[in-house]
Amino acid sequence: MAGAPDSSRRPAPEGLNAAMADQSFAPLRPGATIGILGGGQLGRMLALAAARLGLHCHVYCPDPDSPAFDVVRRITQAEYDDHNALTRFAEAVDVVTYEFENVPVETAAFLATHKPVWPDASVLATTQDRLTEKQFVTSLGFETAPFAGVNSVDDLERALAKIGRPSVLKTRRFGYDGKGQTKILAGMDPAAAFKEVGETPSILEGFVTFEREISVIAARGHDGQITSFDVTENEHGDHILRRSLVPAKVSEKVAAHARHIAEAIAQALNYVGVLAVEMFVMPHNGSYKVLVNEIAPRVHNSGHWTIDGASVSQFEQHIRAVAGWPLAEPVRRGRIEMFNLIGAEAEDYGKWLVTPGASVHLYGKATWRPGRKMGHVTLVFPE
Repeated sequence: MAGAPDSSRRPAPEGLNAAMADQSFAPLRPGATIGILGGGQLGRMLALAAARLGLHCHVYCPDPDSPAFDVVRRITQAEYDDHNALTRFAEAVDVVTYEFENVPVETAAFLATHKPVWPDASVLATTQDRLTEKQFVTSLGFETAPFAGVNSVDDLERALAKIGRPSVLKTRRFGYDGKGQTKILAGMDPAAAFKEVGETPSILEGFVTFEREISVIAARGHDGQITSFDVTENEHGDHILRRSLVPAKVSEKVAAHARHIAEAIAQALNYVGVLAVEMFVMPHNGSYKVLVNEIAPRVHNSGHWTIDGASVSQFEQHIRAVAGWPLAEPVRRGRIEMFNLIGAEAEDYGKWLVTPGASVHLYGKATWRPGRKMGHVTLVFPE
């Protein structure tokens, strides 16, 4: 509840054979430089959080219009496979992290030969592949929607016979906000669906009847200690997050289980930094069960409310973790509503500037287009 810690620094969850925490990393000193791979709004907000703590950031991104470039002193604009540029970047920073999960694993592994990279490249290898990620989650004993790997039309027909319809065919890699996927309904041609996703290695996922979508933002430090924020309830439209509500309208039992899932995943990955775990809550035998949907190995849109709605933001928590600093114990400041400004909605920023209690965040993107996240607004209602 507001005014009290909504998380605690917990030891490793029991029953997991997770790797031991890294004891050799020397915490950064104020004035050190954190390298960030990726220059989007998440990188921008990470850099702003680092500046508050007296840490510098150097952003590496191939896009010349990266919004994170506006708030840091040093940038490298180069491709992720440019080893000369990556080497110079590594020489200029003390530790490396990233703001999006599709950083090439090879890039992270190359940088790791020069400087510490958190989270580790092995985390990217697990989470960039939807099939590998689902197999990892189920290996921990947690539930997901029914799934099957698909490499051909024959594979898809066998998977449909097992999982049924409706279902969703998704590329195993490089999909977000609804991209790289297609819904398969009764009577639809499997061959056409496989062609629609590019005839690439894919995963078929069964539909689940859920009551609400939730997420947990968790942080794990070098010492293996974990904190998590209050469970967030998320509302999507056109596969894009529209609104987040905190706390989620779930029982404390469901909330505790959701936090346990996120923390267990972080521990099993030997994770350093902030990650988000998206989940479905669905009715089951007169109660509820929680299914894991996706892992995001980074700060997350559904955690933006923490900037204004908690005593520490997800961005500061991530910076603390990768810098080797103690994690904070978040205190939620009330009931929270956060919603994205998508596309042309950002043109109405003026009305939010005069709305009492509204905190407006614009990402500095030069142009808007449909479906593009241009900013967000957070409302805090004291409890």
